[in-house]
Amino acid sequence: MGKQLISNVQLFDGESKNLYPAEVLISGNRIETVAKVPEKLPRDGVDVLDGGGATLMPGMVNCHAHPTYCNMDDMYMLGEIPVEEHVLKTMHNVRTMLDHGFTAAVSGASAKPRTDIVIRNEINAGGIPGPRFQAGTQEITVTGGLGDARQLHMYHENVGVVLDGPDAIRNYVRTMIREGVDSVKLMISGDNFVPSSTAQMTVMEEDEVAAGVRVAKSHKRRLIAHARTAEAVKLCVKYGIELIYHANFCDEEALDLLEQNRDRHFVNPAIGLSYTPLYEMQDFGMTRDMAEMFGFRQELDGAIDTMQKLHKRGVRVLPFGDYGFQWNKIGEDARDLEHFVKLMGF
Repeated sequence: MGKQLISNVQLFDGESKNLYPAEVLISGNRIETVAKVPEKLPRDGVDVLDGGGATLMPGMVNCHAHPTYCNMDDMYMLGEIPVEEHVLKTMHNVRTMLDHGFTAAVSGASAKPRTDIVIRNEINAGGIPGPRFQAGTQEITVTGGLGDARQLHMYHENVGVVLDGPDAIRNYVRTMIREGVDSVKLMISGDNFVPSSTAQMTVMEEDEVAAGVRVAKSHKRRLIAHARTAEAVKLCVKYGIELIYHANFCDEEALDLLEQNRDRHFVNPAIGLSYTPLYEMQDFGMTRDMAEMFGFRQELDGAIDTMQKLHKRGVRVLPFGDYGFQWNKIGEDARDLEHFVKLMGF
């Protein structure tokens, strides 16, 4: 790939308070030079693109992407998609992410064991368009936890791989590292739409968490956790899980621990997943009363309160995440920026 110069744009550089007219020189897939107008960059041997006065900004990084989620009505539908079709749908989703400004993404877990891996490899090989992508495991859950869709009389696939006990988790993590994942995801707490393990429950045992973390760290893989409860967050800090999703219900001890270890952790509330059921799901049969009955009001209010406190304490709070449902579609993730300003005052 040669050099490309983008001219006639208003630049948002992520640091300056205001936009400013500029030119940007791209070399391969890297920003080489930024020049403020009236300075002009050399044009010899460079493809020039006239931006038409539009705003130009750096690509966004999605720290909680689910390209294997296919904008479905519910999580259980993912288990019904055959592997071959699922790969094709994921291929289209990563292109959608790129087209909507996401040039890098960390998987928040793969719906099937190797789908993330093959998509990442094909992006890296230049075979399909997509963001720089880190591939994840499935959602590692426990019996009755978020992602366990089985019934005694009937087996169902879902987004989770159900593993009980440290030995089972160790074996799975080792297997997926062998297959090539970049990150390991643990479902330490539950969620509101799972009656047997709600968002207020810490469902994974400490020895199970410790087993998964030890294997991942020994192979230098990133660790991610679904952790809504204060107890789950404390386990993340204790075992050094870098990327903590949700953290809605932190108590003072959890807040203090995150502040004391703020250079080791990122917190991602995935705020859209709590906001949308309360305000935008009426056309999908979810009234506000139903959403509040399922606990989404408590979940949203907890996230707003916690993230404001963490932000003031200097903990790194990140937007985006958990898009891939019919009412929260892939490509719409950047709505979180508005949620961060309007809901949380960032």
